[in-house]
Amino acid sequence: MEKLTEKFYKKLSAVSLTFIRSAMNQINWNARLIGIKGARGVGKTTLLLQYIKINFELDPSVLYVSLDDIWFSENKISDLADRFVKQGGRMLFLDEVHKYPGWSREIKNIYDDYPELKIVFTGSSLLEIINAGADLSRRAIIYKMQGLSFREYLNLECNLNLNIIELKEILDDHLRLSKEIVSVVKPLKHFQDYLTHGYYPYYREISELYHMRLAEVINMILEIELPLLRGVDPLHVNRLKQMLLIITESAPFIPNISKLSERTGINRNTFIIYLNYLYEADILKNLYRDARGITRLQKPEKIYLENSNIAFAIRSLQPDKGSIRETFFANQLSFGHTITFPDQGDFLVNDSLLFEVGGRNKATGQIRNHSGSYIASDDIEFGHKNTIPLWLFGFIY
Repeated sequence: MEKLTEKFYKKLSAVSLTFIRSAMNQINWNARLIGIKGARGVGKTTLLLQYIKINFELDPSVLYVSLDDIWFSENKISDLADRFVKQGGRMLFLDEVHKYPGWSREIKNIYDDYPELKIVFTGSSLLEIINAGADLSRRAIIYKMQGLSFREYLNLECNLNLNIIELKEILDDHLRLSKEIVSVVKPLKHFQDYLTHGYYPYYREISELYHMRLAEVINMILEIELPLLRGVDPLHVNRLKQMLLIITESAPFIPNISKLSERTGINRNTFIIYLNYLYEADILKNLYRDARGITRLQKPEKIYLENSNIAFAIRSLQPDKGSIRETFFANQLSFGHTITFPDQGDFLVNDSLLFEVGGRNKATGQIRNHSGSYIASDDIEFGHKNTIPLWLFGFIY
């Protein structure tokens, strides 16, 4: 345990407080059991360490450990928790829980046996809370962490403090909001950079290697996490890669499951299940006509990549600009809102708001007679009436 504590303090001293994700203020840290899940690289570890550094630096009653540490190859979480509580421990932060077999059962037992201990854990987007070895759904408050919003990217790149704007306010007052933001920063100057490489915070580490690293992360999800956490047959991994490449080259993709099944050699039902797995892994964004009651055997109506950066990491050619715009909109609006596939237009948000996404000259087209319809238009600083700058939807979180 002493070695774990030493590693913890080294990590804590190295973490910066220069930029803090908005997720910090969206989590109810008073809860006894908190789970934070999200894709690799979105900043879950940094968030934990920043929270500790701000509130509990050098407090011996607080401990952070990563469960991929070799120490846990011969030791249990429950033993660590028992010793920690006996030494006065009050808060235990467990990072990368999906790396530890049987994590959910041990955390459940710790939660039940040590009521004085608060636990925060993080894990992969593929983390199963309800169907894991022990059901934590009645005990844990679970948060999903996305990559950087366009607003957060601007704050990080330009050292700003731009605030979150709710969707309703954007729809009702977008002209005033655009004017206020443009008076501080030129969003279009930075928008393409964000779409290309600004979603995962680690883009700042070695920028020229960013897309290579992102491709490696996707490979790791396909080759390690899906077989480990979803039981995908390792023999199907290459077929999964083929399937992802087909979708990426054509996204937004309207799937013909029979043809794709035949082309990849994966039977129809398994193919649909794999599409769902890629959605859960935050690689794809699957759109359905009804977001309620989706099953693993339900075919999506349209498929996007989860975020625009993935297209630049996987594709050898320049991605289609229209596809990138729609991917951005779907990604940003997915935070706190439901997005479904409409009969007309591109996206139906919260079952009532209809959107088309396009360039500066995008016309209302099919949605002109639909009440509650809007155009999300690229390449403009200011909108007019129901035409709203696309970049402004990057301020929702």
